[in-house]
Amino acid sequence: MKIKRIETLAVSLPMVKPLKMAFEEVRSAENILVRLEAGDGVVGWGGAAAAPTMTGETVASMAAAIRYLAPKLEGMPLEDIAAVMARAGNFLYGNNSAKSVIEIALHDALGRARGKPVHELLGGKRRNRVAILRMVGTGKGAAADVEDAQRARAEGHVAFKIKVGVADPLEDAERTRRICEALNGNGGLLVGADANQGWTPEQAITYARAVADTSLAFFEQPVAGHDIEGMARVARASRVPVGCDEGLHSIEDLKRHHEASAASGFSLKTIKLGGMRPVLEAALLCERLGLKVNLASKMAETGISTGAMLHLAAALPAVDWGVGFSSQYLTDDILRVPHVFASGHINVPTGPGLGIEVDEAKVRRYARET
Repeated sequence: MKIKRIETLAVSLPMVKPLKMAFEEVRSAENILVRLEAGDGVVGWGGAAAAPTMTGETVASMAAAIRYLAPKLEGMPLEDIAAVMARAGNFLYGNNSAKSVIEIALHDALGRARGKPVHELLGGKRRNRVAILRMVGTGKGAAADVEDAQRARAEGHVAFKIKVGVADPLEDAERTRRICEALNGNGGLLVGADANQGWTPEQAITYARAVADTSLAFFEQPVAGHDIEGMARVARASRVPVGCDEGLHSIEDLKRHHEASAASGFSLKTIKLGGMRPVLEAALLCERLGLKVNLASKMAETGISTGAMLHLAAALPAVDWGVGFSSQYLTDDILRVPHVFASGHINVPTGPGLGIEVDEAKVRRYARET
């Protein structure tokens, strides 16, 4: 079966509320989609959010990259995803986010053509249900965050990530301590913190030492992604395991951090690594090296990306540091039947491909120029 057409579309989706990060505030979900048509009328979908501060790619640049690659990939066999993506790499360096959109659409289409869910294409399903890594960071202080976290726990959430890196390290440490005490009095819950590159190594070490006796399970990306030595300094000074997110864009980045003892685990994203198969390969390497794995969408992505994350979460050897989704923060999604986020968990789709149905009328409604 041949790839007949690769079409790119841009959408801007409304969010429940803006989300404040260390270096940006996300007010709307700006995504690029691919509608990939193969033989016998098979259609597969892929998607990715624009994340210029993380990947250097915008909606416009992703659209341009996909349009540049499309005529070079059309006509290739759908069954050989590795060959298709190798050809994409031969014609265009980098642009992993744009390539990930194509790669996800290829998996969706191939799964549909074979009548199999994508997790079977990735080696098989290890779990049917995934705990949602719930963000904690209202921006209204420790008391509001504690109340928000306790409410989420009562709803069934068992995994949490505290947003830090914006305030003074000791203030964030005290807020972290209060949240950990409120959530983990009896133990058993996963609680991590994410600084999103917000601190210098000295500030990060101050925070790490101040939370050393809490139940915090990991401390993600305390310093700039390019600063491996800074990461290593923090890791040496921290009792809490340090995780890498923005510093990981390839398997080689993973190896460099490991060799420098700069990270005990990694946040794996399709937009950084170039698709589902590269994420799986990174997770398998983490397993061999004894490293922890967090699996995450970028803030904020559509239900297409959530579908891809769910199939990866089902297939990966481990997701020790949780799985983060972001389509639940949209006021409207582009799926005919949105994913159900309930009791802090979400089920892995069982239908062919990604197991989702895209509402093309909604895609047109939320379409934007690139």
